[in-house]
Amino acid sequence: MTELRNEMDSDLDQNYSLNSNAAMDPKNMQELTIYVQNLLQNVQDKFQTMSDQIITRIDDMGNRIDDLEKSIADLMNQAGIEGQIPEK
Repeated sequence: MTELRNEMDSDLDQNYSLNSNAAMDPKNMQELTIYVQNLLQNVQDKFQTMSDQIITRIDDMGNRIDDLEKSIADLMNQAGIEGQIPEK
């Protein structure tokens, strides 16, 4: 989680700081349009990357939960208490 947060902070500092864009001040409407399109594309790319990372982590968590449930069921079977806990 800290790794993702550091990556986000780094990206924000790099892509959205006022100083980094000072050399690229748009001088006319066409340049402004291109600038805004590029900025929006960068934001969309970052959002997609982060969405993909979140989905991957959720999938990993689901797999871990499935493995944990299987391990608990195996332990319960070994202990001989498999039918004593009521189902939901």
